[in-house]
Amino acid sequence: MTTAREIMTEGAECVGAEETVLDAAKKMTQLGVGALPICGTDDRLKGMLTDRDIVVKVLGVGKDPATVKAGELAQGEAVTIGADDDAAEILRTMTEHKVRRLPVIDGHRLVGIVAQADVARALPDPQVGDLLQALSTD
Repeated sequence: MTTAREIMTEGAECVGAEETVLDAAKKMTQLGVGALPICGTDDRLKGMLTDRDIVVKVLGVGKDPATVKAGELAQGEAVTIGADDDAAEILRTMTEHKVRRLPVIDGHRLVGIVAQADVARALPDPQVGDLLQALSTD
């Protein structure tokens, strides 16, 4: 069975919890991504920051992205997947939590990201269709 480690995108870059949202937005632009893991000074995952979070929770409410810290937008415990978890667990987790990107953890270390596109490339069409349908409904 396919594992997260086999289909993930390696080398995920974090935005530090103490970095500003403006810094995070610049990093997203440079990397061409729509989300970044938020990591603490202890190198542990604190959450995920998306471009939508920046628009809705910062810009949309009139906050200054140059003063808001990325860590302020981390909500609760991040939804993650283990590096050796199989495709069924990836699908279940994405569907249950309605997330399109899953940080991949090996122990406590971030080793990559499994995105919806990674799943689409790696798994049979019926499973991908089920995931897309689950993520597209409220």
